[in-house]
Amino acid sequence: MRLLVIEDEPKTREYLRKGLEESGFVVDTARNGVDGLHMAQQDSYDLVVLDVMLPSMDGWGVLQQLRRRSRFQFCS
Repeated sequence: MRLLVIEDEPKTREYLRKGLEESGFVVDTARNGVDGLHMAQQDSYDLVVLDVMLPSMDGWGVLQQLRRRSRFQFCS
């Protein structure tokens, strides 16, 4: 399973990446909303872990853009 973690806090991002990889997941990370959105649109991910308070584009903006693309399914 391939995951994308979009998190601007370096320690939190690295903690999530390491823990998820130790659990057998393939993990890519992004440091801001713009990069995360680009990665989510260019590659195929099974799950995106998205922080709300991000630089350059907040998590709500990223989510809004992703929802416009029909290939994504969302959980509440």
